Amino acid sequence: MARTRAADFEDKQRAILSSAAAVLAEQGMDKASMAQIAVQAGVSKALLYHYYPGKDALIFDIIRTHLSELDAATEAADDAALEPRARLRALIGAVLENYRDADNYHKVQLNGTPTLPPEEKDEIHAIERRIVRRFSAVLRMLRPDLAAPMLVPVTMSLFGMVNWVYMWFRDGGPITREDYADIATALFLDGIGGVAPRDG
Repeated sequence: MARTRAADFEDKQRAILSSAAAVLAEQGMDKASMAQIAVQAGVSKALLYHYYPGKDALIFDIIRTHLSELDAATEAADDAALEPRARLRALIGAVLENYRDADNYHKVQLNGTPTLPPEEKDEIHAIERRIVRRFSAVLRMLRPDLAAPMLVPVTMSLFGMVNWVYMWFRDGGPITREDYADIATALFLDGIGGVAPRDG
C-alpha cells in the first residue's frame, strides 16, 4: 500500500525549498551540498532525501515553483478591463510583488536553469514563454505599429529592468515596490522625462 502524505507535507516541502534556495544562492550550484541544505532546513539528510532524491531535483523544483507562482500572479493581474498602460503597470507591479522575499529563488533561476537537463529546461522555458507572451500582448496594444521582429527584444528589455531589481532594491528603502512599478512603467514607456520627480 502506498504511504499517505503527512498533513504538513507541502509546508515542510516549501520550507526545504526556501532553505535550499538560500544555500544554493550563497554557495552556488556546484558547491552547495545536500548536507548543507539539510542543516539549513533543520532536517535530517534522510528526511531531505524523502522529499528530493538529489540536488538537481531541488534546483528544478525551486525554479519551477518560483516561475509557476510568477505565472499565476501575472495571470491574476492581467485585467483586460484596464486600458493598456494601466494593464502594463499592473503586470509590472505583480512581478515586483512576486519577487518580494524571493531573491534566493531568483538567483537559483538565473544560475541553475542552464544546469537542467533538456526536458526540464523545456518545462521551465514553457512557463517563461507564457509570462513573456502576457507582457508582449499588452505592449502590442501600446505600440501596434511595432514590427513583429521588434516585439521580443522590446519585451525582454522590460524584463531586464525588473529581473535585476534584487541587485539593488531593498524593502524599507527610499522607494517602495509600488513606487518602482510606477517608475519602471514611466521609464519604459516615456523615457526618463516621464519619471515624476521626488523630494528627499
